Amino acid sequence: MGETVVLDAQEQAGEPKIEKLFKIMVRQNASDLHLKVQQPPVLRIGGVLRSLKSDLLTDAQIQKLIYELLKPDQIATFERIGSFDFSYEFEGGWRVRINVYKQRGHISVACRLVQSRIPTVEELHLPASLIKIAEIPIGLVLVVGATGTGKSTTLAAMIQHINNTRRCHILTVEDPIEYSFKDNKSLINQREIGIDVPDWLSALKYGMREDPNVILIGEMRDPETLQAGLTAAETGHLVFGTLHASNCYQAFSRMLEMFPVEKHPAIRQGLSANLAAIIAQMLLPSSREGIRMVPAVEVLICNSVVRNLIGRGEDEKIAEVIRGSSSDGMQDMTAAIAKLVKEETVLRKVALENAPNRERLEMELRGISSDRGKIIG
Repeated sequence: MGETVVLDAQEQAGEPKIEKLFKIMVRQNASDLHLKVQQPPVLRIGGVLRSLKSDLLTDAQIQKLIYELLKPDQIATFERIGSFDFSYEFEGGWRVRINVYKQRGHISVACRLVQSRIPTVEELHLPASLIKIAEIPIGLVLVVGATGTGKSTTLAAMIQHINNTRRCHILTVEDPIEYSFKDNKSLINQREIGIDVPDWLSALKYGMREDPNVILIGEMRDPETLQAGLTAAETGHLVFGTLHASNCYQAFSRMLEMFPVEKHPAIRQGLSANLAAIIAQMLLPSSREGIRMVPAVEVLICNSVVRNLIGRGEDEKIAEVIRGSSSDGMQDMTAAIAKLVKEETVLRKVALENAPNRERLEMELRGISSDRGKIIG
């Protein structure tokens, strides 16, 4: 690569040396930075790993670079557990999400550059129904998908829509903070686990006393967090969270798996009453110039039919409701992928390789309607 970096000299007094690498990320339009012993710093640019012109990194160098950013208690946590997540903001309002981890007895670092400007729903090529979901006054909204599918960015766009259109108090609890919001019509307070509050349960417990209208929970990772989200929705809040699940149907089994079987009826009752929507997404390579990746998005909006199915434990019928309710703003993943192909945003070959049901996608692309009956709850 064209840039040469010397890590033994600081550009400004008091500036952490690693900021030199972060600034190069911005200049080179890199998405990620990797630091590994006996390798030069490596950037990911346009999906490709490229090494900077630099001396090979040593253990001592990497430790010094990263420990400059951490507090003593964070260093102790990393050394005890072997992995630590945090975020760091540098010149110009840019933010990086950092994971420091041990491998084969050495320290490695992965940094993701978070864009300082929050994109809109339209700019992200997300369905317009997500704007309507963001305008729901109360309820639980989940964004699900695998790691790296843009869940946090989708949530940020929806929160920003609320910020631009509604006078309310938005409280976020994140680990780490990924986007820095600026107050517009809304008042926004952002709390980071490990910096502003010790843990998720404390953040959610005290969050209810901080007069929020909208609560963003970075990840529903355990039964206590999910239960707190349901309780917040039940008491009149709009709650957003993420969950690892490949589609809307699987999200229900993921949530129930968090609890012992004897608690499933109560959790179903809570979901039936308070779940507002589930958004499932994956990212596909785009065939359009200037667009690297595009989301394929499944949308479930909890109407009376869906609520009845959840309450009765008939989750397997929900996929059919989604397919039969496109006029209500819902769409299943197959229809979403087919739409991207028809709009010439994704190649047919790429779509078929990533389709959850290849046969159904082929039928969609041929214009054959499949399995689109209505369910009466």
